Amino acid sequence: MQKILNAFNLSTEKKIIKAICDFDTIIIHRHQRPDPDAYGSQMGLANIIKASFPDKKVYCVGKQYHGFDWLGKTDEISDDVYKNALVIVCDTANQPRVDDSRYNTGKMMIKIDHHPNDDQFGDIMWVKPEASSTSELIYELYDSSNKLKINDEAGRLLYAGIVGDTGRFKYPSTSANTFRVASELAKLNFSTTEVNNIESEIDIPLARLSAYVYENLTITDSGAAYLILSDEVLEPFKLGDESTSAVVPLPGNIKQVSSWAIFVQQKDGSYRIRLRSKGPSINELAKNFGGGGHPLASGAVAKDDDEIKKVIEQLDTLVADYKGDK
Repeated sequence: MQKILNAFNLSTEKKIIKAICDFDTIIIHRHQRPDPDAYGSQMGLANIIKASFPDKKVYCVGKQYHGFDWLGKTDEISDDVYKNALVIVCDTANQPRVDDSRYNTGKMMIKIDHHPNDDQFGDIMWVKPEASSTSELIYELYDSSNKLKINDEAGRLLYAGIVGDTGRFKYPSTSANTFRVASELAKLNFSTTEVNNIESEIDIPLARLSAYVYENLTITDSGAAYLILSDEVLEPFKLGDESTSAVVPLPGNIKQVSSWAIFVQQKDGSYRIRLRSKGPSINELAKNFGGGGHPLASGAVAKDDDEIKKVIEQLDTLVADYKGDK
């Protein structure tokens, strides 16, 4: 596979590659409650390192979610493995979201991410918020050096991560470089159709929850929308919290909806907030409630019903002001 060298600053990438070359043990982390990009960048990088340096010990850690078994399985390792290890944290904006708290017990740490760099951690940080996904960055890392090799499985994983975080190449973060990377990955021996189909398919309980979303979504006059998924609402669908992520994009299909929030009740009674937007920036709102993220895709937490009301009020005002400024 011919590499296309890009005209971007390679200094940070070279430091990362040097670290990969220097360490015999490499442990790769990603964020809690993972999505395809978290798995794709983590597992994709692991496959690239294994293909390039067969003698190195490479591990991927974090909770395993059955719904993502098709992207690979995480490893269970002892604390001792971290002693002289290089730790790479992929696709994780802030430290509380890193899956497996041992991430800071290695000898050296690298952060590779595409979220705003509000929490700066690691001995080396490579953060590009303009990138569509961390999987896109992992391909750029491979593309920047002749020391790295890519295999078919790495290509499949990185493609899956890009497809997931771009909403099938629909979101504004999708760039010409995103299409270039996807095109290069598609030259490898895996089925892009199969990846696309897996990421698009839903089972019957999720289909019924999707119908519930459309039927019960509240849309304000400004174009803000919200839905509260309490335990009582979710119980008949027999879905875990991670499964509800599949319905988060649905309000965006409605022409009149500009920004929206989906509240999902957690075991402790609080609500996880998934915020999305087609225009107004919602990441500052997310920060008001202990969260953060991208301008058009963020997350936060509401402790109780009063905080839910505050989020809805602020979202409604934000959307109204945005439309008023246009």
